[in-house]
Amino acid sequence: MSVSVSIPSTSLRRDPDSEPLLDSRYRKGGVSTTNVDEDPAVSNKTALLKKRYSISNIKCFGVQLTPDTIAVAMVYFVQGVLGLARIAVNFYLKDDLHLDPAETAIISGVSSLPWLVKPLYGFISDSFPLFGYRRRSYLVLSGLLGAFSWSLMATFVDSKYGVAFCILLGSLSVAFSDVVVDSMVVERARGESQSMSGSLQSLCWGSSAFGSIVSSYFSGSLVGAYGVRFVFGLTALLPLITSAVAVLVKEQRAVGSARGHNILSDSTGFLESSKNTVTQLWVAVKRPNVFLPTLFIFLWQATPQSDSAMFFFTTNKLGFTPEFLGRVKLVTSVASLLGVGLYNGFLKSVRLRKIFLFTTVIGSTLGMTQVLLVTGLNRQFGISDEWFAVGDSLVLTVLGQVSFMPVLVLAAKICPEGMEATLFATLMSISNAGSVLGGLIGAGLTQLFGVTKDRFDNLTYLIILCNLSSLLPLPLLSLLPEDIADADPNENSDIEMKSN
Repeated sequence: MSVSVSIPSTSLRRDPDSEPLLDSRYRKGGVSTTNVDEDPAVSNKTALLKKRYSISNIKCFGVQLTPDTIAVAMVYFVQGVLGLARIAVNFYLKDDLHLDPAETAIISGVSSLPWLVKPLYGFISDSFPLFGYRRRSYLVLSGLLGAFSWSLMATFVDSKYGVAFCILLGSLSVAFSDVVVDSMVVERARGESQSMSGSLQSLCWGSSAFGSIVSSYFSGSLVGAYGVRFVFGLTALLPLITSAVAVLVKEQRAVGSARGHNILSDSTGFLESSKNTVTQLWVAVKRPNVFLPTLFIFLWQATPQSDSAMFFFTTNKLGFTPEFLGRVKLVTSVASLLGVGLYNGFLKSVRLRKIFLFTTVIGSTLGMTQVLLVTGLNRQFGISDEWFAVGDSLVLTVLGQVSFMPVLVLAAKICPEGMEATLFATLMSISNAGSVLGGLIGAGLTQLFGVTKDRFDNLTYLIILCNLSSLLPLPLLSLLPEDIADADPNENSDIEMKSN
């Protein structure tokens, strides 16, 4: 999906080889034994070692696999595999509802609104245990909500407003579950090195990329063979995986839930708690070593995009079929995984400014190659439209993933203890707001240039403008810390981000 680390003391640093990932409570509690003649201390030690090596000795992206990490990886996997319906939605808006590129971009932006209020979900998750749990119960509800939204898409929806509402519900489902698992990742990332934090984010986004690979090819072929409604119905089953893996989360029952304590019954306490949380959140966000990098990320994400216009051009003008677009999506999913592996293997210790500088300049330059596809110059070099589209998508996706990974690492390591979900969600919501703003600006430019579903005369100028605009944030690179480790907010280490 995704600004520094606050480590006031080296004593907080944990050895990743000696502690299970994501859950400090994993090894607490008694370990029973059935041998009454054996020394209990020896038996407990033996059982603990067996438990450790039977579960935690398996690693993925350098991260030990525990029930918690498996749950996190599966939730991210679901986020990726939900791409099964992406092509179906695009063709439904274009062919069934007959929308223009600008209208499609606007619906896409509106449906992304749940990602802009992720701090609210973090506050709810941190402050209000549901059925006694802060993580499990919300994962279950998120999965059920996602299944409901796609079921509506498969049965009753027949207007652009209905589509926007259902996709809004689906986005809410994914965004809420994303906040829950992100808080688990942040709990483990605190106190770790930049390299280990990079491995954690690589596991998350690698799982998402793998989910995209699984669904990519079939996303196009199923649309061509069975229609969009069938794909929507099949997609409705996928969020239930999120509900199922909630049982893997190691979580103690929240104190007070057994007594039926309801914080909403005390309105004064609720308002005071909310006020304190917002105040503490604002104090953390307005610190220069948090605010300035966040401002850069927002501006970096807010540059305009021409994705909707290109989709209409490739399908209406070049005649790309759903099956072929599914293959392109398969290539981009593999490229995304390659980008995660490239960052995890070679770039997670590289300075942040350097990564942004090179990936932005190279990405903007290579993005101009879409002009060759629009003008047909690629065919004069003997490269078909299909092969050119595949190669272009592959390279740009790798660059995009490599440039986004350090953003996630930086955001994860800024969060103080006690309210991880809320603060991390705030930073990611600001990033998402920039992305939505960029999409809406792109929609406005699409309409301004007169690009419609059957007119592409000015598409070349739109592509050039969008790619050049991506270079505008580069003079502000100094807002980023020279290194992730430089962004250690020791001067405010006394701030305790506790919720309620």
